[in-house]
Amino acid sequence: MRRILDTIEQFAVDVILDRRAGKRAGILRVLLLAFSLLYRLIVTARIQLYGQHLLRRHRIGSPVVSIGNLTVGGTGKTPVVERLARELSSRGRRVTILSRGYKSVRRRGLHGNPAVRVVTEGGAILLDSKTAGDEPFMLAKNLRGVGVVVDKDRVRCGRHAVSALGSDLLILDDGLQYLRLHRRFDLVLIDREAPFGNEFLLPRGTLREPPSHLRRATHILITKCDGGDITGLRSRIRCYNRTAPIIECSHRPVELQDLSTGEILPLSKLQGLRAGSLSAIASPESFEQGLRRLGVSLELTQSYADHHRFSKRELGRFIKRCSLRGVDCILTTEKDAVRMPRLLNQEVPIYYLRIEIEIIKGQELWDAMLDQLVHHPRTLVDDSETRREELLLK
Repeated sequence: MRRILDTIEQFAVDVILDRRAGKRAGILRVLLLAFSLLYRLIVTARIQLYGQHLLRRHRIGSPVVSIGNLTVGGTGKTPVVERLARELSSRGRRVTILSRGYKSVRRRGLHGNPAVRVVTEGGAILLDSKTAGDEPFMLAKNLRGVGVVVDKDRVRCGRHAVSALGSDLLILDDGLQYLRLHRRFDLVLIDREAPFGNEFLLPRGTLREPPSHLRRATHILITKCDGGDITGLRSRIRCYNRTAPIIECSHRPVELQDLSTGEILPLSKLQGLRAGSLSAIASPESFEQGLRRLGVSLELTQSYADHHRFSKRELGRFIKRCSLRGVDCILTTEKDAVRMPRLLNQEVPIYYLRIEIEIIKGQELWDAMLDQLVHHPRTLVDDSETRREELLLK
């Protein structure tokens, strides 16, 4: 059943990204476009309800910084979350990352209600990647001294982080559309290679909100930059947001790691390698192009729907194909690596690529934002406490 659903999902993605031709794909695009018009009305109405305070934003006793994007996936958000959390923690803040835990296995608490899942309190990792979700698990593995908490209800998630973990600064992962939680800053990521996706809203396109909603951003990070001229993109961004600082950054590969042994290898090992590429991310083409730029000769490529959890059979089959082709290794992403089963007696080694964010323009803007967060008051009024006090006074 899971394979059927993955196949359907991949077909839909291919249609949305105009990778599929034919009558069925054309009919589906027309239907999706009709739903996109309805989706736009719903999104706009929801934001207006929050803007007019008819729907309520919650303060939870700690400053919150949101990191999100206008499009679905592919902007390279996780390395930005990791860098921000690491730098704030190193400067003395007790940081916790709040994540939805997309496609993770939910747990039930007392009375059958969903329970907040603590992936880490800043030390040992308490959950596996299936229960935590791939991105929260990866963040917990890479960050020491930073909490990671998962719950679909990020207000409840944040309150738990403040009361149980003693957090004094929260990072709301993928938070632009999560309007229930009041935030100090809204960092919005824009992919230089596809700034606004295919310009259509969901479900016909990859936009979660119209580009004009970029006005809510307090800071804008343009990702996957290579130092080239992006004057045109900056001009378009300024049409929607005239004041937010714009920071240019790139995703820099730093090392390879062996999936089985954990051995760390230099990137120089990639030069001249014949390899297979295996991934299940929003933009596999970007990953594959990056490998080629590092000197890899890709002999085989295989991609699945975003967040796909690999089975032993799928992994074993791809390893066999690569072995028959005589490749030197299989390369994957760090996010994919946490969803791969460990196999004994692999015929071909599997390495994943560690990526870090590098700011190439606007470092002073990034530092100014960090200074504001570090010196922000550590304790804010929790609106749940305010409501209790008001009830007692009555």
